[in-house]
Amino acid sequence: MATFNFTVDTHPMADKLHNVSRHVNGTTGAVVAMQTTVIAAEKKAADHICDNVNKGFYSLIRSQISQKMAKLQSDVDSHVMQLVQQKQALLSMKTRMQRDYNMISSRYIKLFNGLNINLKNRIFELDKPTINFANREVEKLTNRTKYLTATTPIAQLESISMSQNILASNVKQKGLNVINSMRSFIHEMNVQKILTDQILIENSMDTNQGVAYIPIIVYECNRDNTTNLSIDIELSENDLSSIAKSSIKNHAYSQFQNMNWSENSTNQEINSAFSKFVSASSKSSRVNDMAIKLFQASNYQSI
Repeated sequence: MATFNFTVDTHPMADKLHNVSRHVNGTTGAVVAMQTTVIAAEKKAADHICDNVNKGFYSLIRSQISQKMAKLQSDVDSHVMQLVQQKQALLSMKTRMQRDYNMISSRYIKLFNGLNINLKNRIFELDKPTINFANREVEKLTNRTKYLTATTPIAQLESISMSQNILASNVKQKGLNVINSMRSFIHEMNVQKILTDQILIENSMDTNQGVAYIPIIVYECNRDNTTNLSIDIELSENDLSSIAKSSIKNHAYSQFQNMNWSENSTNQEINSAFSKFVSASSKSSRVNDMAIKLFQASNYQSI
């Protein structure tokens, strides 16, 4: 049997397998990098989805809570308005009951006073001499030392000294009352003079001619929904004739265009007075807050 021996060179195949191994290693590294990237991307997507879900959940819960708060606030405002109306009704009822009570009590007081006077007169008529003696003569006898000052006392020395002391004290008391009355009168006259000097103008004015200072109020307002502004003037109704009032108003209307208006900040007293009116108002808190907001946002002008 013939034997054949062949020598096969495996170096090219080994080189190819070495290249294949190198590519497989590269592919393995790429697969590992891709797996890491895919895991990071999945984690990022999962975190994004969880954040959006949480945000949507919290937004939904917040929206529901806001709706419930608005509903409850509306219910509270309606209950407050109802309580305010009931308060006003109770106050009006209280005022009416007080008026009725005062009217009925005054009627019965007048009736009982009349009955008391009639009973007193009837009782006095039953024993008139005794009543006159008790009400008139006894009082005169008790106070004779004060009224009979010119009578010469005839008694012991101790009684005379005591009577003189009583008369002297009576005279001194009456003199003190007179002095106090005079002092009070003079003090009131001085106070009235000071008040009069503060009120009156220093320069006296003649009845026919002279300068008189009359305060007036000039205000500009909008009476309807249009932008047309109207001017009104108010002045005192006392001590002025109709001719004087017409003359003052005509002069003020003619000089209104020449008045220079400038922006001016509100006074502290005006702010405090407005705050008191708002706090004392029976409107809802929303209306009061809106009124304060409009007041703070408004601008004022003065001459």
